[in-house]
Amino acid sequence: MLNFLKYVLATIVGLLVFFFISILLLIGIAASASSSDEVSVAENSVLELKFNKPITERDPKDPLAEIGFSFGGLSSTDGLDEIKAAIRRAKSDDNVEGIFLNMTFVDAGMAKLEEIRNELIDFKKSGKFVVSYTDLSTEKAYYLASVADRIYLNPMGTVEFNGMSSELIFFKRLLDKLNIEAQIFKVGTYKSAVEPFFLEKASEANREQLNSFLNSINNYQLQQIAKSRGISTQELKNVQDNLLVRNPEDAKKFKLITDIGYYDEALTYIREKVGIEETDKLKLVELSKYKKVKDNIEVSTSKNRIALIYAEGDIVDGEGDDGNIGGNRFAEAIRKARLDENVKAVVLRISSPGGSALASDVIWREVQLTKK
Repeated sequence: MLNFLKYVLATIVGLLVFFFISILLLIGIAASASSSDEVSVAENSVLELKFNKPITERDPKDPLAEIGFSFGGLSSTDGLDEIKAAIRRAKSDDNVEGIFLNMTFVDAGMAKLEEIRNELIDFKKSGKFVVSYTDLSTEKAYYLASVADRIYLNPMGTVEFNGMSSELIFFKRLLDKLNIEAQIFKVGTYKSAVEPFFLEKASEANREQLNSFLNSINNYQLQQIAKSRGISTQELKNVQDNLLVRNPEDAKKFKLITDIGYYDEALTYIREKVGIEETDKLKLVELSKYKKVKDNIEVSTSKNRIALIYAEGDIVDGEGDDGNIGGNRFAEAIRKARLDENVKAVVLRISSPGGSALASDVIWREVQLTKK
């Protein structure tokens, strides 16, 4: 029996060692591949922004993701910083003729989409084209696509254009059935986070603030779409309020899109814009490749620098990790920038639902010291 347990233990240890070494080898292969695989862009190329992953504030810099692998399968996110940098680079890249927005799945907050959209508007000032294609366009996806010169929609697809909504889940009746009473300590009329635990529907104050918030964003979007599509805001409002877009024909009738067509038809148009024959291969450069293009920009040695610090995820105590905002880690980053004589300003980009009050206070203290 003792020998059997020894063999079992030895097998388990062997498997763990094998797994650990395999991971190290994969990381090494990925790192060497990503560092040596410098990409060059040929003439008459088109930058393809394929929106098929969630967009985070910053590129994860995962060496496994560089070769299309991670523990979750394929590379799980795209970084907003990389997307914006690629668009800016493409604007002045003589080998890039335009941008193709492949709107497969748009998963990002409105603020991130606004930044990408503004970059695309600036890109168009170069005289280069932007073409969009989608099978199914959500409200978010259409807001981004609306800046394109040509918008293709699949003949069996649709455009969601009915305004914004918010759904709330309430647990009061569930707690009643379980004989659980929530003890609520609440300050402020519009503090609504605890309402699901003691109400069965939204309070009037919460309904008021949600309506105000959603209408504000929606009206702003309508104004921006109107500018891009050459339609009056009131006309768009009428289309939205009366649910006039129910199929691709409606979307084209009300000028939300320019073309009803398949993916290959969108590529045919791009070929015409680039000036190549239908039989010629269209040079689409994906973001994962284009971000490896070497920049000719020299590294700045200026003594007047701006520190850019990214803070994304829940705010947690301690150091935290790459998926959250560790109070001590971010306080240290701000402190390092504060004590650097070459840093004259700090930009702190925050994308967070909140979290630990203690960790927030630790970060807040460094922000206050930096302001001084």
